[in-house]
Amino acid sequence: MTRTDGRAHDQMRPIQFERGFTKHAPGSVLASFGDTRVLCTATFTDGVPSFLQGKGRGWMTAEYSMLPSSTNTRKSRDKGGRVDGRSVEIQRLIGRSMRAVMDFKQMSERTIWLDCDVLQADGGTRTTAISGAYVALHDLLMEMDRKRILRGWPLVSQVAAVSVGRVKGEEVCDLDYSEDSNAEVDFNLVMTGDGEFIEVQGSAEGAPFSRKTLDIMLGMGESACQQIFKAQKAALGVE
Repeated sequence: MTRTDGRAHDQMRPIQFERGFTKHAPGSVLASFGDTRVLCTATFTDGVPSFLQGKGRGWMTAEYSMLPSSTNTRKSRDKGGRVDGRSVEIQRLIGRSMRAVMDFKQMSERTIWLDCDVLQADGGTRTTAISGAYVALHDLLMEMDRKRILRGWPLVSQVAAVSVGRVKGEEVCDLDYSEDSNAEVDFNLVMTGDGEFIEVQGSAEGAPFSRKTLDIMLGMGESACQQIFKAQKAALGVE
């Protein structure tokens, strides 16, 4: 199978993390995986949810949305506080992924908010959001550390996410929209910088798949996440 953009099966689309994209959020990153672009911002507020009050530790939550013009047909805005089921699923995934690498005991009772807004969608919006949210979170924590409102550094590892799948009988990574909409198998992987999995989401869209196919996709996804980790470090200017 020849991919529509000429990439090798295990090749990522061009990755970019543009920090400081907006003025007011301490962490603000435009994350791009090919033509998919997601604005990820990180801010904090005083206080925590009721189930954590009085426990002396912080919390984190995430919200995700797609702008009306992010797709080729207009997507209606969420109204009256109602969020569509897909957005709820994705924002919960983002929150789980980022909380997995946080030591909240290093924070006082403050809540970090990660807002991921899709400006342009071409497949992999949730994986782009997670990978970009890590960079935005890092910048927010640096600002909180400068203000001496952290007890210690709470971020214990990197986080990256990538889509993998099987299209026309071939395993591929970082699917664009044309590939994703025709995939026979579709997976999303979230990994830490230590090589551990946070989440493996996947299913067959038609015929079942073999253990061999699963192993190939996991290996391909792990390799792709290593590329994302390098891009995150380069954007942040860290080793």
